[in-house]
Amino acid sequence: MASQKNKITIPTHLTFLRMALAVIFMMLIMIPAKWVKALALMVFLIAAVTDKLDGYIARETKTVTELGTFLDPIADKMLTNLAFLALVALGVVPVWVFAMILVRDFAVDGLRMVSIKKGKDLPSSLLGKSKTTVQMIALGVLLFSVVVNFDIVRIIGNILLYAALIMTVTSGVGYFYNARQKHII
Repeated sequence: MASQKNKITIPTHLTFLRMALAVIFMMLIMIPAKWVKALALMVFLIAAVTDKLDGYIARETKTVTELGTFLDPIADKMLTNLAFLALVALGVVPVWVFAMILVRDFAVDGLRMVSIKKGKDLPSSLLGKSKTTVQMIALGVLLFSVVVNFDIVRIIGNILLYAALIMTVTSGVGYFYNARQKHII
């Protein structure tokens, strides 16, 4: 029997599915037909649900694996960053907002690599995890605004977007503060 750390579990399969759906979403959202954009929104929503579902199943069935722990944040970033990129290309999200989110993600990932190299733990923060949820909700609402073209939906999406941006920057600062406290940097 394979060890738990290398086992491909149902949650890991859901993570792989989210990665594939992120790519399919990106291909669909760039097609100009409204019905295809609606289909892309559905693909995004299904992928976003797998993010919550895989973690829930892993914890409930006690099948948390090293592979799943490694791949889950990568799948999240694939989905959110491809959605942000698409919304920038469609003129819905300002490029500077996406740039700030992307820079924060690279900086925190780099910081995590340094902490691993130094043998120190830099766990995900509650704010960092919440940031991902708010980003996904904001992206879902903004993608819905592309499909329905209602001002109120776009306004709500933008409020959520800037809330996610504040959470993104704040959690990034928190990681660096935590790393400094642990003498990682």
